[in-house]
Amino acid sequence: MARCDVCFRHCDIYEGKLGFCGARTVKNGVVIPANYGKITSIALDPIEKKPLARFSPGSKILSVGSYGCNLRCPFCQNYEISWSEEAKRFAEESHFLSPGELVEIANETRDKGNIGIAFTYNEPLIDYEYVLDSAKLAKAHDLKTVIVSNGTAELPILERLAPYIDAMNIDLKGFTDDYYGKILGGNRKQVMDFISQAVKSAHVELTTLIIPDENDTEDEIRALSAWVGSLTNPNGEGVPLHISRFFPRFHMTDRPATDVSKVYRLAEIAREKVEYVYTGNC
Repeated sequence: MARCDVCFRHCDIYEGKLGFCGARTVKNGVVIPANYGKITSIALDPIEKKPLARFSPGSKILSVGSYGCNLRCPFCQNYEISWSEEAKRFAEESHFLSPGELVEIANETRDKGNIGIAFTYNEPLIDYEYVLDSAKLAKAHDLKTVIVSNGTAELPILERLAPYIDAMNIDLKGFTDDYYGKILGGNRKQVMDFISQAVKSAHVELTTLIIPDENDTEDEIRALSAWVGSLTNPNGEGVPLHISRFFPRFHMTDRPATDVSKVYRLAEIAREKVEYVYTGNC
């Protein structure tokens, strides 16, 4: 048995078994990513889809994902590769793509507007080794590297990645410990610590999905945006906040989509403290 050091869970994993995320295992007494290089999704996306509004706008980026996640959001949009029964099937059927092959594809798509590689779709930090190996190669080829993450990782993981990451979109899913713990199975403090450190080395934008009757009060958004407004990216610019509309999905189909007027109202409140606020899914 060995202990995983990626996130707050610190799973004790037995030889050949999997941690909570479904993607880290133990081989010869050492914790390794079972999903290293196992790709379930790859596409050339607009950078705004990550979403990143103030990082190379108008460009495209090669987006790649594997399987597994260390949260349990009941509204997950990519549940098929994150933590459903389908994820187990993807684990068996995933196509292996080495870091070198990934960078080669990224280079080949430059003529289509590609600026680099985005690790997204599932939670990339549970396979930070693959991200790191690929990002090192990408930097050597003058390609940008982006991470789209829930930010649920220990700071030493970020420190290893930071020299090679150009931008991140990190979910700040809410601003209460109750919501993070009971609904998401996460740890708000770890996410906030991760964000606070990430803004020192990379361009960071944050996303908050507004769930009706969960994290949609004006008081919570005031508290969240006050904290976001205190952050600064490396270029001295404030950290952008994306406030997105929820649609019924996966295990959370017991409520309607977030009212558009509610999203716009919460965005107005956020703008009291945050310079760049964007609305999504409206």
